[in-house]
Amino acid sequence: MARVLAYTSPARGHLYPLTPILLELQRRGHSVAVRTLASEVGRMRDLGFAAEAISDRVEAIAHDDWRASNARAGLARSVATFVARSAHDAPDLQGAIGAERPDAVIVDINSWGALAAAEAWDGPWAAFCPYPLAISSKDAPPFGPGFAPARGPLGRLRDRLARPIVMGTLERAMVPKTNAVRARLGLPPVANVDEVFGRPPLLLYLTAEPFEYPRRDWPANVVMVGPCEWEPASEAPEWLADITAPIVLVTTSSEFQGDSRLIQAALDGLADEPVFVVATLPAGDPGVLRVPANARVERFVPHGPILDRAVCAITHGGMGATQKALARGVPVCAVPFGRDQPEVARRVEVARAGSRLPAGQLSAERLRDKVREATGHAEGARRIAAAFNAAGGATAAANAVEQRLLSSG
Repeated sequence: MARVLAYTSPARGHLYPLTPILLELQRRGHSVAVRTLASEVGRMRDLGFAAEAISDRVEAIAHDDWRASNARAGLARSVATFVARSAHDAPDLQGAIGAERPDAVIVDINSWGALAAAEAWDGPWAAFCPYPLAISSKDAPPFGPGFAPARGPLGRLRDRLARPIVMGTLERAMVPKTNAVRARLGLPPVANVDEVFGRPPLLLYLTAEPFEYPRRDWPANVVMVGPCEWEPASEAPEWLADITAPIVLVTTSSEFQGDSRLIQAALDGLADEPVFVVATLPAGDPGVLRVPANARVERFVPHGPILDRAVCAITHGGMGATQKALARGVPVCAVPFGRDQPEVARRVEVARAGSRLPAGQLSAERLRDKVREATGHAEGARRIAAAFNAAGGATAAANAVEQRLLSSG
């Protein structure tokens, strides 16, 4: 049996989707070591993994894209965060490889330095991606703005004209600094984002068509396995049994993003609706909220038991929360604030699995109307749930790791 080392960025939204894959590899007899955010080390050890914290220098570099005044400035801040972390996560992974002596390495797609270190390592490696991939395609719009797929000649013209502008912005910010890290590790430069994502021999993509836009030109290294859901074991809250009305779950980002106004808009907009609102704020306290009688606000509750009774989930457009709802056939009202969220929200709309409301248009009244619209797409959400299930999840991911990375071991 093999020893697998996994390395994540300091984000629960990346660690938790990876966890069921690691558990499946462990179930098959492989030993698993994990480097992840310090607050999750104990939990990972409880699962039987040899877990240690990533460098505290990596964790100290937090996202500040929520300070940006527009999407382009937000992208620049995000790139700066990943670049700054790469100076520390590259040697951090090198040290972990030296300590663990793994047979294979799996790296978070957001750990840019660690990706380069894995490539420079003389051993099999993979990356995993829990959000929409910024890979160019003739069949999909350019990544970033959340464009709907092109229809007809005008739509295709839009994509041809927009792609160098949209992707050029990302590549000018990302590629030179990525190449600087690669040069320090003795690696050749990459020319564009497609090359960056093409370097891993295996790229586990934690979604599936048709939620992801179907395309004919997927790179050979990409394996779509569907969302891999995991959350810490916990009991359903006692108060859940007292709720008799249909539930609407509202959730915001687990990494601070300044999206807490979504909670108040939901509380106000749904105050007179025949539902009960359960809102969670994993990134922190938003201050004083006006909470109506048909609502409850918590820092954290396990989403699974809530979603099992939900008729709609209002999300910030994060891939994890959105796919967790859709995997249960719960339609989503997605309100994207930035990062990859406009892409996720548009996919919800295009898949007819819910509704989309840009954060710039957010109001209590608009959100109420969009929730009503979303609940009418339960059939579409169930269709996506069936597609996710068919993709294979952690079983398919572990199969790919064994077949592509460990088959010669």
